[in-house]
Amino acid sequence: MPRYSLTATAAILGSVIGGSASAQAPESLPPVSEQLENPTSADVTIVGSILEPAQLAPTPERLDRLSLPQGFEISVFAEGLVNPRMLAVADDGTVYVTRRAVGDVVMLRDEDGDGIADVEKTVASRPDMHGIAIDGETVYLVTVGEIYRTTRREDGTLEPLGEPIVSDLPAGGQHPNRMVVVGPDGLLYVSVGSTCNACGETDPRNATMMRIAPDGSRSSIFASGLRNTIGYGFEPASGELWGMDHGIDWLGDNEQHEELNHLVEGNKYGWPYVYDDGQFNPQDEPPAGITLEEWAAESADPVALYVPHAAPMQMAWYTGDAFPEEYRGDAYVAMRGSWNRRPPSGYEVMRLDFEDGEPVGLEPFITGFLMEDEESPSGWGHLGRLAGLAAGPDGALYLSDDTNGVIHRIVYTGDGSGQGASEATNAEGEVSMSGEDTAEAPASTENALATEILSAQGGAVDVTSPAFGDGEAIPAKYAAEQQDISPPLDWAEGPEGTQSYVVMVEDPDVSEEPPFIHWLIYDIPADVTALREGVPGAPELPLPEGAKQGANDHGTTGWFGMRPPQDDPAHHYHFQVFALDTMLDLPHGASRARLIDAMEGHVLSTGELVGTYER
Repeated sequence: MPRYSLTATAAILGSVIGGSASAQAPESLPPVSEQLENPTSADVTIVGSILEPAQLAPTPERLDRLSLPQGFEISVFAEGLVNPRMLAVADDGTVYVTRRAVGDVVMLRDEDGDGIADVEKTVASRPDMHGIAIDGETVYLVTVGEIYRTTRREDGTLEPLGEPIVSDLPAGGQHPNRMVVVGPDGLLYVSVGSTCNACGETDPRNATMMRIAPDGSRSSIFASGLRNTIGYGFEPASGELWGMDHGIDWLGDNEQHEELNHLVEGNKYGWPYVYDDGQFNPQDEPPAGITLEEWAAESADPVALYVPHAAPMQMAWYTGDAFPEEYRGDAYVAMRGSWNRRPPSGYEVMRLDFEDGEPVGLEPFITGFLMEDEESPSGWGHLGRLAGLAAGPDGALYLSDDTNGVIHRIVYTGDGSGQGASEATNAEGEVSMSGEDTAEAPASTENALATEILSAQGGAVDVTSPAFGDGEAIPAKYAAEQQDISPPLDWAEGPEGTQSYVVMVEDPDVSEEPPFIHWLIYDIPADVTALREGVPGAPELPLPEGAKQGANDHGTTGWFGMRPPQDDPAHHYHFQVFALDTMLDLPHGASRARLIDAMEGHVLSTGELVGTYER
């Protein structure tokens, strides 16, 4: 079986015919007509394909044709499951599988040790059940819009599901299949796919990796620009998060590649405007005021590229000792397979070889699910569209096929078998984020309001709001759990020499890492002394012209409404206005630390309005 090593951004083309594979570096790929230097004015013709291999029954004779590394074997663990999707295996070997079409979770047990499930029982039911993660005896289950938490009983069944701990995940749209992984920090990492193939989302939580407290009390966006990352997980040694993202459709048979990304807090990964290693999507443009070049510069490139349209699904890390040494500590990914590529791609299990916490190679691990079939109209057939993948304490990998209703078990039987991130949270109901800019604030600024850090050269600026008075309660419609819109704000004209204004809204009453940043808006022109209600969350605003917005501690850009814990007394929200003698040389998305650093020495006067809010 071919083996490929990784360069900076290697393009690895997986098996497409009978288990064969080839690899090419990006610079050696044939030119693609739609990759133009100026896609915003492009006249583009894209040739795509709809080619769906026929579904074939996984008979023993056909399964014998599957190709695995020497010493490995695959067998049927359970069948007749209709629609088995995501998998999780408990410490006692109990296998759990979600069934999206059925809307339930099934428990499977092999009680006699023959490698075949003897017990099959439905243990939870909710429409569109998909994501699953087990943390000790706690089980997390995710539907399109909800996250449930329950507990395993001694017999493997689950306690009845109560109210969801999260009930407001974003709309599903084209990618409703949520997944959840418990991080080494004990927090939940929940993938929320895009609602579309490529578009500007109205909910900033779509096309992201969200980070959520295990009781659902706080959440934030961990990383964005991710079209649909279902296969992801934490590398066991380093604790770093890695994920495989689905590429954009209809850019051609050989565009866009599936991406392996190193998922880092605050990073953006290009979608929907930039793909692969900085290529521009010719059919879409970023928000007004942002060029494709700027969007690309702000986006992290993938670490590796895989064959387009292969459709990466669940990822599993192998930490057991039943596989040979060279296969341990690696990640394995179920590749569901294409429906819109000629020739088809995917329909395999791919191995990501990790050494010292970093990926060093990719190779097909199991191939042969895709085969030529003369009786099919397309000329192709498949033995299953692969979905779930999980490692068990018995040293086996479990692989689900949601079209034939089968779960396979992969074991090693050859010679040599058996050889042997600190997360800070705050009381504003959110995980503390550094936003798109990862610069850290100096120690002296950690717990102070911005007006206490920055010295003004002159007198105060009077700040008011039509919505509330100084020291009064802020109306609930501006809260995160209500309409989550910014309140209107007015201020007096700054002193002579004022060139721009900055507005910062901070809550110093959070219990950890105060203050919590709700709003950063800067480069407001000097002739503007008011902000209307409901300022959009765009990075750069058309009105006030040229005004930019920074990263709040929710992990988004623009206003994030009040959301103190329900048991807290009223929190105080400081609406601070700064008159500056300059326009700031900062891009949109700046962090508080970077903004304060740029403002140092340029503050002519300051003012603030304090409002309160209690849930």
